[in-house]
Amino acid sequence: MSNLLVIGTQWGDEGKGKIVDFLAPAFEIIARYQGGHNAGHTVYLAGKKIVLHLIPSGILHPDKICVIGNGLVVSPQAFFKEINDLKALGVEVNEKRLVVSRAAQVIMPYHSLVEKINEALRGQKMIGTTCRGIGPCYEDKAARWGIRVADLLEPEILKEKIEDNLAAKNKIFEAFGYAPLKAEPIFEEYRELGEKLAPFVRDVSVFLHEQIKAGKSILFEGAQGALLDIDHGTYPYVTSSNSTAGGVCTGLGLSPKQVHSVLGIAKAYTTRVGSGPFPTELKDETGALIARKGDEFGATTGRPRRCGWFDAVAVRYACRVNGVDLMALTKPDVLEGLKEIKACFAYRYKGSRLTEFPAEPWILEKIEPEYRTFPVWSKSIHRLRNLEELPLGFLDYLHWLEDTLEIKVALISTGVDREDIICLKEEMQKILGERASWLF
Repeated sequence: MSNLLVIGTQWGDEGKGKIVDFLAPAFEIIARYQGGHNAGHTVYLAGKKIVLHLIPSGILHPDKICVIGNGLVVSPQAFFKEINDLKALGVEVNEKRLVVSRAAQVIMPYHSLVEKINEALRGQKMIGTTCRGIGPCYEDKAARWGIRVADLLEPEILKEKIEDNLAAKNKIFEAFGYAPLKAEPIFEEYRELGEKLAPFVRDVSVFLHEQIKAGKSILFEGAQGALLDIDHGTYPYVTSSNSTAGGVCTGLGLSPKQVHSVLGIAKAYTTRVGSGPFPTELKDETGALIARKGDEFGATTGRPRRCGWFDAVAVRYACRVNGVDLMALTKPDVLEGLKEIKACFAYRYKGSRLTEFPAEPWILEKIEPEYRTFPVWSKSIHRLRNLEELPLGFLDYLHWLEDTLEIKVALISTGVDREDIICLKEEMQKILGERASWLF
């Protein structure tokens, strides 16, 4: 048995969905531990684009069990829409293949309205959230106002909690000129959603422990990226959950001993959605070109992503915080056709050289990146699938990244399809053992 965590080492959108989809055959269970339907994991199968928001990417493999942990916030409406979308594509989804934690928090109708008010109050300092209620749902969880999936299954408890929440929140809504929400229609809607959700609901911690005892292996799927972690990201421009490795334990009810290896995912450049510091951002035609070539638009929101050069300082920090063992590099083919390629290896701040990542936004907004410049490789790597075919120019870039991060790259994505990937067998065997053979 070998459990593996797949985690983003930038500000999200690194290509975790594709990597999880590729690795899923080596595992029996794919489990997600944090976030909400603000995350979007994109997978291409036979040229068809599939976007997942709550359900782990492993659902596209018919013999896998997928788990939504207690660390998530769940919109029942989004959950069932995603199931219906998958069924329309011919993907079988039922309670035997998909498990939802009893302790996961539920996004309620008032959460999105609270988020809109919060963002408006921030003005130009807004976080740039999706306004889908994720943040306020986590706020209610921490403040002990939250409604959990198990509450949807108990009508009397559900009704009381909705009434208690609205007694407080309606005062806020009225203060900002919004009409108060009525408890009864919300209760009826969520009582029915609870009945529909009931077959999927289980104690996820118990379920996963039973599976581990039976010798099953788990692939842990992270959402967003390490630099968006509520504790270790560029606070306050972060998500509302722990997207770093520690979130696996709290978000699924497992021991740290049950996370055996960590695979970090990074693009060959950097992107960011929404507000917040971005040291290597390119606000010129090069950045716009990378965005167009890389189709850098949010899978969930459709918002354009900000683009910039690879930031080794930031990725090295994410690797340290998460204990990354190996890396997967995605989208290097997007850099083809540029005049030159750059990568940041240090910062300059107030006359000093920084080689460690400062998470404080006021520092990151004032630093000057130090770059190494690389020539563009002459031969295209798009859709290559063999290591021997890679051009020397790209290999120079790859080896520099490995030396700077002090971590080997085990997977190289060269296109959007599942098969467009180069897998270094010997490296993957270090973390998967015999299970690595399932990938070849």
